[in-house]
Amino acid sequence: MDKEIFSAVRKNGDGDIESFRTSSGRELTYEEAISEVNNGNVLGANVFKGKDGEMYIRGNADGDPTNNLDALPTYE
Repeated sequence: MDKEIFSAVRKNGDGDIESFRTSSGRELTYEEAISEVNNGNVLGANVFKGKDGEMYIRGNADGDPTNNLDALPTYE
């Protein structure tokens, strides 16, 4: 499988990301996306444990806010 990046996100009513679309068009739930990032299949993001003990995905810090996960296009 070729390495992918996240190309779009779906957000819930609170504005939180709940799923991702990859550069190859795959749609991943948040949990699937965590696994794909951890396995090295999706580049440009990392997984971290929040203060609440839950696992979260964030874009790799590169100083460019336009490619932050929250700034990605949304899809329905």
